[in-house]
Amino acid sequence: MNTVQQTVDFPATPAHLFELYMDSRKHSAATLAKATLSRKAGGKFTAFDGMLSGRNLIIVRNQLIVQAWRATHWKKTDPDSILVLKFSRGKGGGRVELLHTNLPDHDYLGVKKGWPHYYWKPWRVYLKKQAYRISMQSP
Repeated sequence: MNTVQQTVDFPATPAHLFELYMDSRKHSAATLAKATLSRKAGGKFTAFDGMLSGRNLIIVRNQLIVQAWRATHWKKTDPDSILVLKFSRGKGGGRVELLHTNLPDHDYLGVKKGWPHYYWKPWRVYLKKQAYRISMQSP
């Protein structure tokens, strides 16, 4: 099994980044795909129109998310992977530290490339649009 580690800085607070992931409406808007997330440990989630699913193992508001996570195209014999997202202060705002472990060999590269493609780049676009909307509302 394989592990992906990534650290990404964003122009937003750790609390804002936490909400971007955990709030179903914001998650869906940022990734342009339906997501439904429980905010409780033991609660279930889906993302990308049901292509990803799992359950929350640990939730520490604005700081930490630990999930058992899997994709629909994984083999039934593939165990769940474990996703850890840590939110903290970083350059220019907030930082997300990702540790995604227990990934099956057949999808390791897909997941490794998928985080920047399906999350980090779209999050940057979403945050930029949000900042623009806020600036247009200012007097």
